[in-house]
Amino acid sequence: MPSPLAITPDQPPVVRLFHASLVWPLQLEPLLVNGIKGRHWEAFERDAQPHPWCRIDDEFTDDPSNFRERHYREFVSFLPYVQRFLYGEGRSSQADAQTPTGNSPMHVFRRKDIIALRLTLRPGQTPVMLHIVHTDLYFFDDLDLIQLNLEVRATELPLDTVRDILFRFGRAYPSGWDEDGDGLHNVHLAEWLGSDGSVVARSDTERREKYLGFVCQHRSPCISEHWASLLRPLVLAHANEPGALRVRLIEYHRMPVMAYLALDEPRSLSEEDWVRVGLASQLHPDEPLPVNDPSVRDFAQSYCQDRFWTNTPSGPNTRFICTGSSLTVVGDAAKPFFTEPERGVLAQFRHQYFLIFLIAHLHRAALLVFSDVLVGAVNALNIRDDQSVRQFKRRIRANFETFLRFTHRYWFHELSERPHVQATFRLCSNHLRNDALYEELREEIGEMSHYLDSDSQRRQSNTVVRLTVITILGLIATVTTGYFGMNIIPFGEGSLMERVLHGFLASLAFVSLVMFAVSRSKRLSDFLEAMSDERLTFAGKWRAFWRVLVG
Repeated sequence: MPSPLAITPDQPPVVRLFHASLVWPLQLEPLLVNGIKGRHWEAFERDAQPHPWCRIDDEFTDDPSNFRERHYREFVSFLPYVQRFLYGEGRSSQADAQTPTGNSPMHVFRRKDIIALRLTLRPGQTPVMLHIVHTDLYFFDDLDLIQLNLEVRATELPLDTVRDILFRFGRAYPSGWDEDGDGLHNVHLAEWLGSDGSVVARSDTERREKYLGFVCQHRSPCISEHWASLLRPLVLAHANEPGALRVRLIEYHRMPVMAYLALDEPRSLSEEDWVRVGLASQLHPDEPLPVNDPSVRDFAQSYCQDRFWTNTPSGPNTRFICTGSSLTVVGDAAKPFFTEPERGVLAQFRHQYFLIFLIAHLHRAALLVFSDVLVGAVNALNIRDDQSVRQFKRRIRANFETFLRFTHRYWFHELSERPHVQATFRLCSNHLRNDALYEELREEIGEMSHYLDSDSQRRQSNTVVRLTVITILGLIATVTTGYFGMNIIPFGEGSLMERVLHGFLASLAFVSLVMFAVSRSKRLSDFLEAMSDERLTFAGKWRAFWRVLVG
């Protein structure tokens, strides 16, 4: 694979147009409505407390004049079964008016009250203003997870500033604190700005005691206040604030990120520049490049898609870099092929490539949630408590059913027939180890299901043994009464009261005998097995019978 030509620029590179999209998966706590599992998005939509999130329809409006070409290009990029997942299925012209349409299992909510993000990357630096393009929440039927999408844009930013943004911005909480009490690896200050320019919420990573106390008390990390305010009315599962819908973190605090960088001359970037741009969310901007790290040493081969990289003056010089947790697209700001918002790479980045990135992380998040449910079920199991055992079985079977629906509704290997779209999806999925996670989870669920089936068969076998013992005892009584005849005792004689009393006592005796046989059925089964053993002496058989009587 050819490497970009290293040209030393006269001035530091400037990113003429910068787009970034965070895709943050979060686990939802199960929601029960009248004892039945409810849909989170329905409860979110009808929440009694007012909140800024509003459900949005997709771009498929009744008026074709409002349908843009970039939306059409997005739609036809995917295979039909993926189209039905993303957009649902409309009613055909021959269908009856009462025929329901096939709605998409994906439900999107958007808030529009926050229009900008002001970032102070480091203490004393001039804040960077990012315009917010979209702030969306994605809910999915049958899955206890959501995905937060935050898309921002800016213009005329130094490349070093962009790399610093990608490294520091998408972090839910600080990884530690420096000597001055500032959070490590996160932005110094993040502020959401409303339409009137006022600060809606700001980060609080400097509150060291808040994060230490939360982890100490709940054994779970606490997220920064600006992210918590963005998610409300969703609240952390362990947070001391009201909220019907509660979320948990699924993975590391660094959020998956997509980045679009339009440069004047991408061919001028050095090999080190490419590595630092592609791995911007992982490599600290101030630290030396770890040249012996496999991700750096095999960077081009492992992470780069160079289908549109020609390394010539005429271009196209567009490079896709995918590490799984990040997808970075770098190209020439002077080429309409790259910057055109309806037909160019920018439109594809914001539509097709965003969706394949979202689906790849949906797969990983869903598999991790399924695994977490299995672990929770096993941890809560107490084999000495019948109620715990029954609850364990219900949780495992429900998880198995949901996993089957996930497999048939959401699990895709082929998304598109367009080579570069499909190749980028496979590259992202491979780095996320989605296929390996799926196989591991399927084996775990299969083992759980096999255990439940084996346990059910064992219980049925024990029941059959007990019934067999009762049948043998009943056979003895049946043969005996059949030999002497059914009318040994003249039951029809005597007064009515005598017959009623006789019938009651006889029924009580027979029921007691059957209950005694049931209670001792295991011992009786052992006695019958001993009687059938020709090698066992008479004394041994007598001891087996005595155990039936006295235990």
